[in-house]
Amino acid sequence: MDSELDDPTLERHFKGHKDAVTSVDFHPNAKQLASGGMDSILMLWSFRPPMRAYKFDDHKDAIFSIAFSPTGHLLASGSRDKTVRLWVPSIKGESTVFKAHMATVRSVDFSNDGLLLLTSSDDKTVKLWSVQRQRYQYSFSQHTNWVRCAKFSPDSQLIVTASDDKTIKLWDRITKDCIHTYFEHHGFANYVEFHPGGTSFAAACTDRTIKIWDVRNHKMLQHYQAHDASVNSLSFHPSGNYIISASSDSTLKILDLMEGRLYYTLHGHQGSVLTVKFSKTGEYFASGGADEQVLIWKTNFDDADYGAAYPRGKVVTHIPPSLSIEGITPKTTNLMTPAAMSSTTSIEKGTNLNPIHGGSIRKAKNSMKVMVETEESMANKSDVNDLRSSMDHVIKQLEELTQTVSIIEERTTMTENKVTDMIQNQRSDDK
Repeated sequence: MDSELDDPTLERHFKGHKDAVTSVDFHPNAKQLASGGMDSILMLWSFRPPMRAYKFDDHKDAIFSIAFSPTGHLLASGSRDKTVRLWVPSIKGESTVFKAHMATVRSVDFSNDGLLLLTSSDDKTVKLWSVQRQRYQYSFSQHTNWVRCAKFSPDSQLIVTASDDKTIKLWDRITKDCIHTYFEHHGFANYVEFHPGGTSFAAACTDRTIKIWDVRNHKMLQHYQAHDASVNSLSFHPSGNYIISASSDSTLKILDLMEGRLYYTLHGHQGSVLTVKFSKTGEYFASGGADEQVLIWKTNFDDADYGAAYPRGKVVTHIPPSLSIEGITPKTTNLMTPAAMSSTTSIEKGTNLNPIHGGSIRKAKNSMKVMVETEESMANKSDVNDLRSSMDHVIKQLEELTQTVSIIEERTTMTENKVTDMIQNQRSDDK
């Protein structure tokens, strides 16, 4: 077996945008890919010969989010022009438009039956729409800052939203109630997405982390400090075993969720990577970024047993045919700078994550339980130290307060004695 086939490979890269690519999504049949960008353009790329691209420019300002409906018959886009457009993804590029919000529309997402559309905005609201009627139904409005992302659960019964107010909220779509609020103390979540199993969701955060939360007990299952800069986007593999993330550190990371470790680091973009998405079957994934490029990668996840095929730490490099190969630098297992990667696309395989940052989504692996328990024990030790420090501070303040009260009582007693003496003297004088 040719082990080279087992690593993700760069299949194609598309150029057509004139500014940063902010969102990508695959058609359900994986024969088309849509991308939206800061140039206000929606591009529809075909994987079939002659692989012509269609360019749609009806939006008046930057596009921040796009999404195919489950059947692929419609494509939704949200823009800084405060509108949502519903497109028929064909050569004609027909679209209908409705003003969805009072500010920039940051995300769009279809329900699993394609009948509902979820939108979020800088106007601090999340709105639910009827797709057929393009009619507003109701809002979720407890956030106090921009809402970056809003996503349906796989069964569309739950909704998860992420805001610049440093919270992530979980909602019941039917009752419209906020079930739980998750707090981000060191930043906010740029992007959220449900696990295919529906019992957890992942958050891509500005504090360089990827966090996975259980929606039943609201506990954090996994925590990865995987990147060197803000994490802008992520996508679950349909199997639920992997997640891929895109970051401002110019890299993509593939994480093995069952093992709780980093699997691959991929270099291909120059500058921030703003969006990433697996195809519906998981055979491909696409990425887009500040370099105005859309890259299409083949996963090859099901081709071989990675653990048997490769020792940890091996680096595999692929040169895109249309990119210059001048100035290629020697590859190491360390992360390369964007400048060093300007002429190459490289893939690193390894485990440069601290294992205590990986929990487990399933209950079976004892090793994962040990990792979680280790993380919890370290957190407990930290909590104990913090508690001791806080208690010492409180005791010191109480001592100072007690001393102050004692002085006040002493002065009060002296004052009362003086007043008593004055009253007695006055009575003596009256007699």
